[in-house]
Amino acid sequence: MKSLLRISVSSLALLVLVALAPTAASARKSYHLGDRTLTVGKRGHDVRVLQVYLSRIGANTGVDGVFGRGTKASVKQFERSQLRRADGKVTRSDARALRDVVKNGGAIMSSALTGGAMPTMQEIQAAEDAPLQTTPGAKAKLGSDGLAIAPASAPPAIKAVIAAGNKIAKKPYIYGGGHGQSMPSGGFMTWGSAGYGSWITLFANGGHIYAVIAGLRFDTSGKSATGSRWQTDMRSPSGYKIRHPTGY
Repeated sequence: MKSLLRISVSSLALLVLVALAPTAASARKSYHLGDRTLTVGKRGHDVRVLQVYLSRIGANTGVDGVFGRGTKASVKQFERSQLRRADGKVTRSDARALRDVVKNGGAIMSSALTGGAMPTMQEIQAAEDAPLQTTPGAKAKLGSDGLAIAPASAPPAIKAVIAAGNKIAKKPYIYGGGHGQSMPSGGFMTWGSAGYGSWITLFANGGHIYAVIAGLRFDTSGKSATGSRWQTDMRSPSGYKIRHPTGY
């Protein structure tokens, strides 16, 4: 009887293991992007999400849930654009940066706008010579056309930045730049001087950057009703490094 009982218990245990096996296998395939480091050979839901995200930012990536050589090449392209180590492996940090790029609609802004390269003297002179609508005081205003109206008291360099912003304010976002020389958002986390600026403040992390210029926010995320990147509403600076061009 005891022997029979042991056999029955063993059989029951075996049945439980067999019943649980598919569940465990399913669980292994239900990773969310960022739960594990992804490398060549990995398969699953998180790989498929990775491929969808890479496709959304313009990388030529197939979506089959299998991390192959093509996916690795696209990952390395993304890592290089973010000044990250281009090893083709998707760490939790890489996944977070990629998700932020997709969510915010862009990680890269024109360096001429964000201060990566402040306007040259020729650009400043051109801004001074060109007709530019201004408003009294030290705060910019948002016109009915969605373009920024520069404060009359702003330095010529700031007026030039605002003029440059107006030129691209309604242009579509292009991953990797597209509006002249550009630098990925991560590069701005240590750029310039720390803290808030008197005229321009940059908010940067590994996946996104936006600027507040003379009181108006310029951001690839969340266009205004006019379809412009200039916005009067602010967003939380939580999770961002706060920098500004030295002297501004």
